Amino acid sequence: MGWDGDWYRRAYFDDGSPLGLVGDRECRIDSIAQSWAVISGAGDATHAALAMAALDKYLMRRDDGPVLLFEPPFDRPARDPGYIKGYPPGIRENGGQYTHAAAWAALAFAMAGNGDRAGELLAMLNPVRHADSPAAINGYKVELYVVAADVYSQPPYVGRGGWTWYTGSAAWLYRVTTEGLLGLHVEAGGLRLDPCIPGHWPGFTITYRHGTARYEITVKNPAGVCRGMTAMLVDGQTLAAGALIPLLDDSLIHKVEIILG
Repeated sequence: MGWDGDWYRRAYFDDGSPLGLVGDRECRIDSIAQSWAVISGAGDATHAALAMAALDKYLMRRDDGPVLLFEPPFDRPARDPGYIKGYPPGIRENGGQYTHAAAWAALAFAMAGNGDRAGELLAMLNPVRHADSPAAINGYKVELYVVAADVYSQPPYVGRGGWTWYTGSAAWLYRVTTEGLLGLHVEAGGLRLDPCIPGHWPGFTITYRHGTARYEITVKNPAGVCRGMTAMLVDGQTLAAGALIPLLDDSLIHKVEIILG
């Protein structure tokens, strides 16, 4: 019911009329519906892949930076979409970058196994990228060392940051990076690792503290893949790839080595 041929619809009005159709003049495609088709596991696999490809094509603005919530923004909507039309086009939820949703898009790419796209999107969201040049700093206008809740998408303010020190977005970016990209999952009884990284990464290291113990994790990517574990060693002992690593509070340093391929 929610599939519209190329991506998922955004919502329905009270009378059942859809919002977010391929042919709509405003709000044609919405990020959240596409991302959560993957994150929730409720989307058909083929449809979800097409939906994320459409998100990549229409909502990731590589030329000027924002990762849009939806496009085009509401300006003169035929139906009342609610309070978001109170924002000017391209500001906050009205077709700007809403960083919560952008973080969910990165998580969806990682969950789908596309580490290249997940890594690229997270790099676009990193506030430090706005310090690449004096022009970027002048356009962004806000602090370069915190996450902005939103970034404007329409002239003459393309790329300008909105609310900063917004902990909800910052927390989601931390979680998506740690769990989605690096694949570090703390579960009842242990640690599970399932990285999904950009293929050009040679690997990475994590130091994880558990009580008095320290786990030094090394992930190597000799084959240049995004996901797929071929070997896992814990303190020199081979474990099944993806197995739960016991967490011990024993004052020792534990070595974990993972090979992707």
